[in-house]
Amino acid sequence: MPKITAMMIVRNEAHRYLERCLTSLLDFVDEIIILDDASTDTTPDICLSCPIVKLYRRKSSLFLTNEAQLRQELWFYTTDNKPEWILAIDADEFLETKKLHEFPYLIQQKYFQAISFRLFDCWGSEKYYRVDGIWSPWLRGFSIYAVKYQPQLTSTWPKLNFHCGRLPLSYRQLPHLESELRIKHLGWANPIDIQTKYERAIDRDPTFKYMSREHYESILYPPEKIALEMWM
Repeated sequence: MPKITAMMIVRNEAHRYLERCLTSLLDFVDEIIILDDASTDTTPDICLSCPIVKLYRRKSSLFLTNEAQLRQELWFYTTDNKPEWILAIDADEFLETKKLHEFPYLIQQKYFQAISFRLFDCWGSEKYYRVDGIWSPWLRGFSIYAVKYQPQLTSTWPKLNFHCGRLPLSYRQLPHLESELRIKHLGWANPIDIQTKYERAIDRDPTFKYMSREHYESILYPPEKIALEMWM
């Protein structure tokens, strides 16, 4: 089996989903590279409690001011650890349980050096995901989350401070295998987080440079305008 290295950025995740996420990764990855973005809670302790985590820490936070630089730092830490396949995942995301059977096949096939998945945004609960408009996982399509490390490719990010992507630009152009495995995203699952995340997004993007006004407004749609389906 090729070596699978997961990488993620964390900041103040102690009371959210981090511990569950790390436990789920133990099932199928060999190493987890984490860059802690100056957490002020017990997030680093949770990371270090996982036996396959290698933790790097920043003294000052970059996520709200220069996400591209932060992502590039994580990439360099990850590649320094000699990965074969890299899985770029966040601390509130979970590959569904079929991963144990299907993920080994995905990284052993010889035709594609990148693998894409559909992301399902759980909304207000872990039991339901959102399907209206731009939140539909079928309209949004596939995104690359796993790549085979290729030292000859460049490791540059777009010069964006927000929504800059998780992988270097060169890797986003690779032909990719579209996997049927789904990613369950819990970032919107707690109703308390929805208003907070909306306010943070508007504060970072007041002129709608990165996302449309419609996208931001849809975060606060009333229940009658939100379409949900049950996660099965």
